[in-house]
Amino acid sequence: MNKKNKLVLDHCPNFYRIINFDYFEEDAVTEKLIKIYKDFIFKVDIANREELHMVKKIDFVLGKYVDDNSFRFKLQQEVFQVKITKSCPNVLKTIIENIIAIFNRYEEETTRKFYIARWI
Repeated sequence: MNKKNKLVLDHCPNFYRIINFDYFEEDAVTEKLIKIYKDFIFKVDIANREELHMVKKIDFVLGKYVDDNSFRFKLQQEVFQVKITKSCPNVLKTIIENIIAIFNRYEEETTRKFYIARWI
């Protein structure tokens, strides 16, 4: 493993959990998501703060994908609705941005707001 890859992995605490995730052989979506994840994190410019932030975020999101069945089901459904134009300069980055957006919507939908009533 080269030095750049080691530096990238320093920002990916869930890397080995994600790539070693035990999924069904027929689960092509999970297989493709893991491939996209690996391709993206090892192609980023670690000097670019925005890309490094995206690496950390996608690592967190796919860590959640591995742990949370509800989110896994939601992402597997919504990832097929992602639209990418032919004029897109960086397809991989666009896919990652859409996966993160799906996660953000999932969190907003599942986060509950609790109101504590004031007792007299």
